[in-house]
Amino acid sequence: MAHKIAVIGGDGIGPEVTEQAQRVAGAAAKRAGLDLSFNSFPYSADYYLEHGVGIEPGRFADFRANYGAILFGAVGDKRVPDMAHGRQLLLGARFELDLYINLRPIKLFTPDLCPLKGKGPDDVNMVIFRENTEGLYVGVGGQVRRGTDDEIAMQTAVYTRRGTERIIRAAFEYAVKNERKSVCMSDKANAMRDGHELWQRTFKEVAAEYPQIEAFHLYVDVAAMEMVQNPERFDVLVTENLFGDILSDLGAGLQGGLGTAASGNIHPGRCSLFEPVHGSAPDIAGTGKANPMAAVLSAAMMLDHLGSPEAALRVENAVIAQIAAGDVTVDLGGNLNCVEVGERLLARVLA
Repeated sequence: MAHKIAVIGGDGIGPEVTEQAQRVAGAAAKRAGLDLSFNSFPYSADYYLEHGVGIEPGRFADFRANYGAILFGAVGDKRVPDMAHGRQLLLGARFELDLYINLRPIKLFTPDLCPLKGKGPDDVNMVIFRENTEGLYVGVGGQVRRGTDDEIAMQTAVYTRRGTERIIRAAFEYAVKNERKSVCMSDKANAMRDGHELWQRTFKEVAAEYPQIEAFHLYVDVAAMEMVQNPERFDVLVTENLFGDILSDLGAGLQGGLGTAASGNIHPGRCSLFEPVHGSAPDIAGTGKANPMAAVLSAAMMLDHLGSPEAALRVENAVIAQIAAGDVTVDLGGNLNCVEVGERLLARVLA
């Protein structure tokens, strides 16, 4: 099967890590009989400063119609202090392509990377489903009397039955497909009674359709505490946009930092976007210090989305073996540069 992949390196270290992810994913795909063609796009701070937009009109429609996935690097440049280009690219993709699932695997590959005493890979192995198109991130709000002592700022969270149900159902479907035992829903219904009562009611109704999966609820503050004290309690966790943003980065800390944290912005069966969680790290761009592992693992998620779990597993196993061997960048305790990590991963994939 053939798929076109749009590659957007972005800013800082984004192009460096994306190049390695493309090489490794391409090799794994070829081994699995998956035909990928990669097309690069120049969207970045440089593009924004030259053209006045982060991405030209109509491009998302092109991606939706003609591409299987988008492999994304990172955005962030001090020349664009309000991150206008980043919002146009990432939020634009989420809303224009309706990427309602933000999928964050939290998987510890070696105990040495975990900041929690006595916890290992069997304890930190969960998946977070973050609703990606609603909540506080929809941009409903405003400011009145800005810059005065009487200034008022309002930000409104938006939840719909359709949006809430589809992300909860996606979490349960994932649990069934991947033989996970439980799904936890996290909200703050004791304080945000209207919006999160919808979440509570919808979760109970959907959970009743999956009696083989344990369903339980935790308020988000308790969930954060439990992730630190008892991470083994979680298999699949589903939550709204803001809370998912926070909890998934907490999870990244449990698995060893942003250097191994992958993510997917997904609509099943449609063009979706895959990116490492880390930022553009402009201070190390071009030095070779960038860690490509998170980008490579994001590319593995892309391969799975495109229908090749075999290729995805090959990439993940290469990452696990490489971390165990210490063939990593300095942030993970090694001495390799970005390209060297990519080359050794490529060799493992092809072995």
